[in-house]
Amino acid sequence: MYNFFRLILFIFNPERIHNLTVILLKLTKYIPFFNSLLRLNYVVKSSNLERKVLGLKFKNPVGIAAGFDKNAEVYNELADFGFGFIEIGTVTRNAQKGNVKPRLFRLSKDKALINRMGFNNIGVDKVIENLQKKRRNGLIIGGNIGKNTNIDNENAPAEYEKTLSRLYNYVDYFVINVSCPNIDGLQSLQTAEYLEKLLGQLTEFRRYRETYKPMLIKISPDLSFEQIDEMLDVIRTIGIDGIVATNTTTSRNGLKTGAKEIERTGSGGLSGSPLTKRSLEIISYINKKTDGDLPIIGAGGIMTEDDAINMLAAGARLVQVYTGFIYNGPKFAKQINKRILKEYQANTQE
Repeated sequence: MYNFFRLILFIFNPERIHNLTVILLKLTKYIPFFNSLLRLNYVVKSSNLERKVLGLKFKNPVGIAAGFDKNAEVYNELADFGFGFIEIGTVTRNAQKGNVKPRLFRLSKDKALINRMGFNNIGVDKVIENLQKKRRNGLIIGGNIGKNTNIDNENAPAEYEKTLSRLYNYVDYFVINVSCPNIDGLQSLQTAEYLEKLLGQLTEFRRYRETYKPMLIKISPDLSFEQIDEMLDVIRTIGIDGIVATNTTTSRNGLKTGAKEIERTGSGGLSGSPLTKRSLEIISYINKKTDGDLPIIGAGGIMTEDDAINMLAAGARLVQVYTGFIYNGPKFAKQINKRILKEYQANTQE
């Protein structure tokens, strides 16, 4: 059924469809019993799906990645589709419009998206207003934070800290986004020198808070293994709690989409099927380098149930989807969770 609707939806501008989807999700709460019916149809309940990660209890290991619910508008509604956790953002201290439109493109032949959104969001204060509504029981919410585009890298640590301090009491964990390819100079913050300053300042802020909130760093799939090693050294030294692997890629290698169409889309981060192999490689590498002690959230290129299972098997404790949700539809989280249960049952019977 969704495949049919997808054919119609994909006729229209992807950003407009996304905005319309958010509006429709917000309206569902006004339809009597509709959200209850969604939960009945999509939420898979089992103690065997529960995970204790980062000191937090997740009802299931399947989340939706940052970028879908940028402004914390529909986290409850997304939970009704079976997601165990929602990552909002990327949130910046001040509101910003992001990059010039068009800035979101589908590569249907590759089951991929290219975006150069540019951290468009309503700013941390408005996001906090949205987070103050009652959330679904047991729902974990993460906050993905970045810097405004008019802030240079020299002043980035102070900017991240201001956003962190405002958002600190409203989410369960934080993801420090230093790897988005759509913000000029942002990926430079992934060098060891910058990371030590940035992460050191943020963990120092956390040190004096009454409640400990886990902090993770979201990394680029375009890093070399040598760069990842340097990053892991900083993470161990500073005391960062985990990694989200991975963000979108600037690579366009091996795409089925024609060169002219790719040129038309211009710059931006590529997500979806072309990212699957690289994300899996990085997760496996980090897991082995850290002896499985560093929590990893697997993201990037999870387009099938097998992709999710493979990332969990490679060492991810949790997984996140976005582009896979767009291409597979509202049952995707349910399908992954049912597959995880099937794998669990098969392993316990051996």
